[in-house]
Amino acid sequence: MDVNAITDIDVLRALVREQIDVIAQHEASLADHVAAIAQRDRTITYKDAKIAHLTHEIARLRRLQYAAKSERMDPAQRELFEAAMAADIAALEAELEDLRSPAGTNRAAQRGTPQRRALPAGLPRIETIHEPQSCDCATCGAALVKIGEHVSEKLDVEPLRFFVRREVHPQYACRRCETIVAEPVAPSILDRGMAAPGLLAQVAIHKYADHLPLYRQEAIFARHGIEIGRTTLAEWTGVIGLRLQPLVDALRTRLLQSPVLHADETPVAQLDPGRGQTKRTYLFAYRSTGKAPIVVFDHCPSRAGRHAEAFLGTWNGALMVDDYAGYKALFEKGGITELACWAHARRGFFDAHAASGHPLA
Repeated sequence: MDVNAITDIDVLRALVREQIDVIAQHEASLADHVAAIAQRDRTITYKDAKIAHLTHEIARLRRLQYAAKSERMDPAQRELFEAAMAADIAALEAELEDLRSPAGTNRAAQRGTPQRRALPAGLPRIETIHEPQSCDCATCGAALVKIGEHVSEKLDVEPLRFFVRREVHPQYACRRCETIVAEPVAPSILDRGMAAPGLLAQVAIHKYADHLPLYRQEAIFARHGIEIGRTTLAEWTGVIGLRLQPLVDALRTRLLQSPVLHADETPVAQLDPGRGQTKRTYLFAYRSTGKAPIVVFDHCPSRAGRHAEAFLGTWNGALMVDDYAGYKALFEKGGITELACWAHARRGFFDAHAASGHPLA
């Protein structure tokens, strides 16, 4: 349209109003774009600051994680916090990757398919087959033919499952001579107790291998509707120890047949009834060498060297220990050769170098 040829004032006014509306729309759109750009700039600034913070935290945690390798951290402390530290690092790295990845992208596809360790072949497999809702072709109606299958495996677990084991001993009698025959009842770990060997083994493993106190086991049982008090669990644990004593004695006999042993001790807090507090006792650990080493623990009221002498008895051989003075009497009486610990020897040189920086250290 040639606006120069328009002479009608009303048409011209309408065109002006139309242009004003178009300009207003463009200005509104421009304002929206400016606001979006400003918001994007603020988001980028925030993400940059967050990335810098997370990068710093990851670097700090990794320094702590690997500091013990240069002996700047006590190994016991590293073991205590190692799992939590690894979880923190993984969480921070995942958050950092989320910030760096564009929205809508598949992070797993960016990284590539991870190499997952195969699940143990010895585990039982429970199959769930998902057949199509219809085995007829949706296009032509012909019957479908199976040409293959897609199989995926995921590790699963059944929650703790209680059941009652009924031991039935039928009794038979002879009508002629009135003789009664029945299979004898097998010996029980607990006299007149309700716990089967499987439950007793689980209580002991949870307490000593998994460090799950009896009061927590009591709560776990209660969640399943089984009321077993911690006092009862403690009594069971005591009986288990008594029944296992012959096995402990046999392990000690086999252990003392080894020509080389390792020994160490660690403090253990033991309840002290009547005093309302705990007392320090010690757990001595003795270990043989070879492909199938034997480990025997000896709980003692103190750290005195006489406890090691009593455990080893007349044993002769080479004993690997740290420089604790309690073992010195064993080496002085003869028959036992002291094997020094290289880790303890190295630590002395490391401390000397850290303190003075002398090249001889």
